[in-house]
Amino acid sequence: PLVNMSQQFNSILAALAGAERIFALIDEKPEVDDGIVTLVNVEEVDGQLVECEQRTNRWAWKHPHGNEFTLVEMKGDVRFHDVVFGYEENHTVLKNINLFAKPGQKIAFVGSTGAGKTTITNLINRFYDINKGSITYDGIDIKLIKKDDLRTSLAMVLQDTHLFTATVMENIRLGKRGATDEEVRAAAKAANCDEFVHRLPQGYNTPIGENGAKLSGGERQRISIARALLKDAPIVLLDEATASLDVENETKVQGALSRLLVGKTVLVIAHRMRTVEAADKIIVLADGRVAEEGTPAELMNKNGLYHRMVDLQRQSAGWRLN
Repeated sequence: PLVNMSQQFNSILAALAGAERIFALIDEKPEVDDGIVTLVNVEEVDGQLVECEQRTNRWAWKHPHGNEFTLVEMKGDVRFHDVVFGYEENHTVLKNINLFAKPGQKIAFVGSTGAGKTTITNLINRFYDINKGSITYDGIDIKLIKKDDLRTSLAMVLQDTHLFTATVMENIRLGKRGATDEEVRAAAKAANCDEFVHRLPQGYNTPIGENGAKLSGGERQRISIARALLKDAPIVLLDEATASLDVENETKVQGALSRLLVGKTVLVIAHRMRTVEAADKIIVLADGRVAEEGTPAELMNKNGLYHRMVDLQRQSAGWRLN
């Protein structure tokens, strides 16, 4: 009886811990969205942008002003103006951050763990709201943009891929709801998915299990890239998308990424210095501040924090080779 009692006591404690999380989720306040600016399809008529119903692969921000509105073409210009942010009230993560990414630029963020690299992408998505300062997107404060429309304009490829218990086709189509089968297959081919998908029992209609359990890490990552290609957003956020892959898969994923990034504004969170060598600008974060910024060549010549990080990784790679 005592053994049975102790086993039941363990079950009760586990149930109480689970119940606490459930009730905490139930008590969570609904996310507030005060945005008024929406994302619309546009076409050019007589030199002016005009809203239209059909998808034209050209978008604009529809900014209402009373009974009228203006259309601001979406280009992918992101700027931080004296941004201060902390996940907790008494702990500031980002301190007076000023930075910009012009349309078509590739900006890389490097720094030690906890420096605030991932936080910056979370703020662009408005997963969290900043404490002070402002973030503008094509000159519009992101607090004025409806969250669904803001997130629709962004494509993300993360190190940890999130797939659903569905088919390959359905997982890729999440990038663009309503996409035809031909559009999905075209995105899959561009992301180097087509080869391994044809080896699956039912091809694109093969269920891939919970979180893509039936696929390898490289295959899951390429599906994530195919989803981003299908979305065709002007801004792409990359969080070390190839860090956990072997050399063969990394080469394939890098080839898929090169197609995704053509003509886009790209924000890269990098832990390995070799992934930022082609960046237009590198921003080095330290203790929540911008410690250094410039091109890779400029930062190497400064012999500062970035130079030391590169040297450390080169030494580490040399030790592994030896």
